[in-house]
Amino acid sequence: MVERAVLIAGPTASGKSALALSLAERLGGEIVNADSMQLYRELRLLTARPSPGDEARIPHHLYGVLPGDSPASAGIWTRLALDAIADIAARGRVPIVAGGTGLYFRALTEGLAPIPDIPAGIRADVRAEVAMIGPERAHGLLAGLDPELAAVLRPSDPQRIARGLEVARATGRPLSLWQREGQVPALAGNLVKVALAPEREALYARCDARFDAMMAQGALDETSALMALDLDPSLPVMKALGVPPLGGFLAGEMPLEKAVFRAKADTRAYAKRQTTWINNQMITWNRINTKDSERILSEILSIIDD
Repeated sequence: MVERAVLIAGPTASGKSALALSLAERLGGEIVNADSMQLYRELRLLTARPSPGDEARIPHHLYGVLPGDSPASAGIWTRLALDAIADIAARGRVPIVAGGTGLYFRALTEGLAPIPDIPAGIRADVRAEVAMIGPERAHGLLAGLDPELAAVLRPSDPQRIARGLEVARATGRPLSLWQREGQVPALAGNLVKVALAPEREALYARCDARFDAMMAQGALDETSALMALDLDPSLPVMKALGVPPLGGFLAGEMPLEKAVFRAKADTRAYAKRQTTWINNQMITWNRINTKDSERILSEILSIIDD
């Protein structure tokens, strides 16, 4: 139970990090990351992690805490986040959770089903099978074991398809059933939930401008260093926005101009999917769509004061 916590969700490039920083300074708060890619230490630029200067202004938690070869999950993040939130609140500070991973916010506010640990052998076998037969055929296998889950997953989502297959095979019960049963709220207390919903064209322009800035700051060198680790290409960190096309350029598969074009297009598409999630899954959250950062801050402060 926390006396008060602020949750800020929004699509990439919507200004969550800057807003969280300003809010933390006003409220005496500390910031907890809720972005799955910002967990990884290898990608500061391409995941738009807060700068060292920002981290010096306000304590930030769960940024760059995992190595790239460690696949994260909503369960791993939720346990880490709950510990960080409890520590912040115990010191009389206000936890401010900011990020764009909708599943993380769902896990934090709705809880997680008590799914047993999956044996490493089963997990490895499933991942190898999905890689061999491809996500579309694997999606068909999942439909036979867990039609409810398969109905809400895209056939192009191998990570979640593999998760559904491994749970069904290891436990004999579909993941969708585990998720419906035994839910325990993970975070209780006075939660101020805010979802940023900027206008689409303005958001896309910010996505493009931010990627240009990332390139100017050294995103290509960052990608090169990641590639030098020779990690499994199926790991989440290897699919971070910008990594596949820039990696393709470094491997001689495409010119840099085409790689940047693809990275920007991928970023805009991801922002669109995040916005769709917010529109469909966060209908009870306080939605803010103003462009002015000071007005956004004022709106949130007024919500908190109510």
